[in-house]
Order: sequence, then structure tokens, then C-alpha cells
Amino acid sequence: MINLDNKNVTIIGGGKVAFRKAKKFLEFNCNIKLVSSSFIEDFDNIDVKLINDNYKEDYLKESFLVIAATSSKKVNEDIASYCKTNNIMCNIADDINLSDFIVPSSIKRGDLVISVSTMGNSPSLSSKIRKELESNYGVEYEEYVSILGDIRNLVLQKCTDKDEKKRILNELVNLDLEELKKRRLDYENNSWN
Repeated sequence: MINLDNKNVTIIGGGKVAFRKAKKFLEFNCNIKLVSSSFIEDFDNIDVKLINDNYKEDYLKESFLVIAATSSKKVNEDIASYCKTNNIMCNIADDINLSDFIVPSSIKRGDLVISVSTMGNSPSLSSKIRKELESNYGVEYEEYVSILGDIRNLVLQKCTDKDEKKRILNELVNLDLEELKKRRLDYENNSWN
């Protein structure tokens, strides 16, 4: 988990893997630039900066992190080498040993992020588990987590008893969405029962 808000992410590649990575990173409000001599049509439908060119080190200079998703092992190795020399975090899509981090299979529901990884042993299993999680944690969790955060802030501000704080915060996760909404309203009105 890295805060990518307004960070520069550079992806080298224009195929399906680069597209999947770009879509995933778009969920985290970062500035995405892709560099490739060609792009699949799917890129027409997402809001990223496309640079139609071959890989050059200059494209990496302002990057917070880099994804190498080209079909050339040599180019991917060159990208990894440049990033290591210049202290830029790098992921080589097809080589975990050259990577500083992995991009796990994940779902995002507002501030709820659930990630699954097999550390490269079986991306298919990660994908299968992610799909199962998607069905268990639907879009309603975006609001649920937001309300939990609101209530947590209220409790931390207004409740002075340490044990009571802990009890309340632990109890909240057992409430459904409607109960949480009521509880938030109660706490906003200083009713702690």
C-alpha cells in the first residue's frame, strides 16, 4: 500500500498487460504516462497520457514508480537497471526477480482495498480469489467504510474513556449499513448509548 495520489507513474508498453496495469493504477489517482511505439485500441477509452515512441531513459526521469510491460526482455532489463541506479521503484511485469514491488490482484471499494497475491506463482489463482472477493464485497462497502471512518473520527474526538473507545470501535464492524448510519447520527448528537 503506497499513497499514489498525484504521483507520476510511467508504464513502458502498449499491449494488454500495460493496459491492465494502467487501469489498476487509475483507481489510485496518480498521473499515468504510457510509452510505446503502438497501443491497443483499449487505450482509447481511458484517461492516460500516451506517448507514441520507443523506450528512452528520459521518459523515466520524473517517475515515482515505473512498470515495464514490453515484449522485449532486453528493454525490460534496461528499464530495471535504470530504475535501480536512479532509486525509482520498478515492476517488471514478467520478472519478479528484477522487480522492487508486485502489483497484486485487487478490488477497491472507496477506501477499502483488498489485495491478493501468489507472489507470481499463479496469477490465475489470484484472479480467481479476487473475483470471489468482488462478489462478497460489493459496491455498498464504499459507503460502509466511509461511515465507519466518520464514526471513528467522532469517537476519537468525543469519547475520553480508552476502554469505551475500543469497545465502540470493535462493535461497529458488526453493524449493518443502516445501523451504522443511525449510530453516526447518534454520535454526532453526542448520544453514546
